[in-house]
Amino acid sequence: MGIVTARRISQGFFLLLFCWLGLVATVGDGFFELRGWPVDWLLSLDPLPALATALATGSLYAPLLWAVPVVVLSLFLGRFFCGFLCPLGTLNQLSGFLVRKGLGRPARAGDNRPGPAQGLKYALLALLLAAAALGNVQTGLLDPLPLLTRSVDLGLLPLLDPRQGLGQAEARHYDGAWVFGLLLVAILAANAVRPRFFCRYLCPLGAFFGLLGRFAPWRIGKASEGDCGTCRRCEEYCEGGCRPSGKLIASECVLCLNCLARCPTGRIGFAGRASAAGEQPLPDFSRRGAVLVLASGTAGLVAAPLWSVGGVAGAGRNPGLIRPPGSLDEARFLARCIRCGQCMRVCPANVIQPAFTVAGAAGIWTPTLDFRLGRTGCLQNCIACGQLCPTAAIRPLTLEEKLGQGDFTAAGPIRLGTAFVDRTRCLPWAMGRPCLVCQEVCPVSPKAISVREVFEPLRAPRLTVAGGQGTEVAVAALAPVGRNLASGDFFLRPAGSPGQPPRRILGASGVRLTLAEPLAETDTAPGRELEMVVRLEQPHVDPARCIGCGMCEHECPVSGLRAIRVTSENETRSGPGRMVADAAPQGGPACPRKQLPA
Repeated sequence: MGIVTARRISQGFFLLLFCWLGLVATVGDGFFELRGWPVDWLLSLDPLPALATALATGSLYAPLLWAVPVVVLSLFLGRFFCGFLCPLGTLNQLSGFLVRKGLGRPARAGDNRPGPAQGLKYALLALLLAAAALGNVQTGLLDPLPLLTRSVDLGLLPLLDPRQGLGQAEARHYDGAWVFGLLLVAILAANAVRPRFFCRYLCPLGAFFGLLGRFAPWRIGKASEGDCGTCRRCEEYCEGGCRPSGKLIASECVLCLNCLARCPTGRIGFAGRASAAGEQPLPDFSRRGAVLVLASGTAGLVAAPLWSVGGVAGAGRNPGLIRPPGSLDEARFLARCIRCGQCMRVCPANVIQPAFTVAGAAGIWTPTLDFRLGRTGCLQNCIACGQLCPTAAIRPLTLEEKLGQGDFTAAGPIRLGTAFVDRTRCLPWAMGRPCLVCQEVCPVSPKAISVREVFEPLRAPRLTVAGGQGTEVAVAALAPVGRNLASGDFFLRPAGSPGQPPRRILGASGVRLTLAEPLAETDTAPGRELEMVVRLEQPHVDPARCIGCGMCEHECPVSGLRAIRVTSENETRSGPGRMVADAAPQGGPACPRKQLPA
């Protein structure tokens, strides 16, 4: 078996492994479900998240130590990860082969000549690492493993799940999923311009491996000096644009090994010595290119604090930004999250969504909870998102900790935020219509939503008594009110007598009303005016009990903007629950901080 065949087998294996781990990232015990599969293992092999989170936090999450063997091997072998393991590199190589299959040999060789633009990825690497050093990890935007994971998990697999009968039983929906799909299509389509376009010009992970392997003892190169002819077969099939026929650019070789298989004279080999034709460690940098790399690093240092200027972190951040249970406080969360989308894929409620504007520029594509778009609120007995997070931006929780049971009784349950009733939109508060949905679906025990019973006159003409006896009352006319008067929420009482207890209406037939209890004899005399009142149970939220699960917001029957909405106030991850800001508005009275009970 040739070395190129071995490389293809390795690429195929890791691509299939990537697809399989994405497919089984669904909650359950079935063979096609989570069932203990190491879903985040491939992401743990990626050294760029490990380096970025270490720079941002000063610590390294233990599972990311899987990246250490990859780094060590790269020091000896160069960019073997790009050629043998990276699933996005495999897709780029395959798509490039398909779209460029009809090109002639001179055109293929010409497209593989190295150029200064290959230094762009080093500028991007400098930009991302400089930002990470100041606490804002943005590597996941371009890092190939999180990028591909996000695109496949949020864009492709939701379409395949119900059609294949695997994983999720129905299609899932993600906000902006078309963006992730379009980005992947654009990356693959760019291979029509240059082979492995993304790998050559944009991949920060490739730049990192290029720096590690620039002096690798084992590398591609000419075994002997002298003119090997003008066939240029090695450059015709070179995937990295590293100039194997001449002065080799060591950092650009992706170890596709096509040059070994294609060289008709056998002059090119893979050995523990430098190329006989000479080498250069990095691509040619013009003065402009060097300035670009330096400027990118400086831009990263400057942009990192600017990304948070909009109040993403701190007390003034968007109250609609609700993170999954177990998330670290916002500053540490942004220093760890690599935007891989694994938590969104595994969430059985489909409530974890990629953030666009709600989290500001610093938090784009990070996970946030959208209780309207999901199938339901955050499920009480689910802790899947924290178990799959590869960087512990979402801490792995136990059910006891999430529910505040056992050893965590004193701390109480994990709170995602607090629900607030909008009395201008709530049916019982604003429209005089009975509704108990939010209180009924509240999963907390005792309920975090209580109701207060009030009786309000129905917005309908008063009724004139035509006659009556006992619990039966006949009226002169009964205007349609569009309600089921026999629902148990409608009552009758003498007009202008709010102090008298109303009688429940049990039935209505024509102009006759049946009451649960008889009215006073004087109140059923012909000509007496009566009024219908509706019993309303107006919801009130107890912030000390509310955990911000969002069940109430999801089930609220008010279309459009829900009448009860969850905001991040009182969330556990920001410390002890507080609802009032410290500082008073300029020119206004000081407002004392009020701490809610846990």
